Amino acid sequence: MSRDIPSSAWDLFSCPNCNQTLEKQNERLVCTGCKAEFGYDKTGSLDLRINQKKTFRYDVKLCTPVIQQEDVKFSIMSVNPDPEVDFSGFDIHYHLSEEILSHFPKAKSQGSVMLDLGCGDAVHRNVCEHAGYDYVGIDYYDENAPIFADAHALPFMDNSFDFILSIAVLEHIRFPAVMMKEAHRVLKPNGLFLGTVAFLEPFHGDSFYHHSHLGTYNSLQEGGFKIKSISPNAKWTVLDAQANMGLFPQMPNAVSKAIIMPVKLMHKLWWKMGELASRNAAPETRVRNTTGSFAWIAEK
Repeated sequence: MSRDIPSSAWDLFSCPNCNQTLEKQNERLVCTGCKAEFGYDKTGSLDLRINQKKTFRYDVKLCTPVIQQEDVKFSIMSVNPDPEVDFSGFDIHYHLSEEILSHFPKAKSQGSVMLDLGCGDAVHRNVCEHAGYDYVGIDYYDENAPIFADAHALPFMDNSFDFILSIAVLEHIRFPAVMMKEAHRVLKPNGLFLGTVAFLEPFHGDSFYHHSHLGTYNSLQEGGFKIKSISPNAKWTVLDAQANMGLFPQMPNAVSKAIIMPVKLMHKLWWKMGELASRNAAPETRVRNTTGSFAWIAEK
């Protein structure tokens, strides 16, 4: 993947330590405030990870309702019948479902910049650029990321990005509320935030907090976002996740699917019988309670 950083991004950088402006000095960036210096890692990625201790404070209001938006949806995500971007014929990474792609916003103008927060090796770059955006991808570890950065201390100025994407990242964040606050800070007003987070997946890659629908809502709410929907993944169940990632890792997918198929059928049958006795056994409740992950759509 290309590590090119678009020219439109260079004016957005700020010091991750103190949020002051970064100035170019030869091959390095120097903070105009704390004088911290940043440069390129040996891998070739621009390294803007926080490099000194920093205290992040925010207030928590107790005795407030768990759900503070009456119009938020927790239903299975459907395909947007009127998508802004046509991805027909595109080679799409498996983490991006047809449903999520259908809600991708189209860049409003040339030079619109988006942030892929936790981009790995920038696998979603082609999709985001196809939507018209200048692509900025950050990751903490992946050697093929364009920029090294910490989601707890984003190296960007306030209101920098038109769109933020964060796929399968939140569970790997030590302080989720801090990441959400930072994402909200760097997103432009009315900007869209699309993401996914693990729920009933096994522990993986130093994951910290796997989020239920309420946990996902709370993290977004605490970050300051207006939440449009939080949706369980109906195609990635706890049984799929546990078999694929935990019980039978590296086993051919077709084999692990065959092993759990009888359990999946019995599971669905049992819940179907439960529908006759209780409204709490509705199909959407079953999917929500047994999904491997949730997706969200939110805006600033």
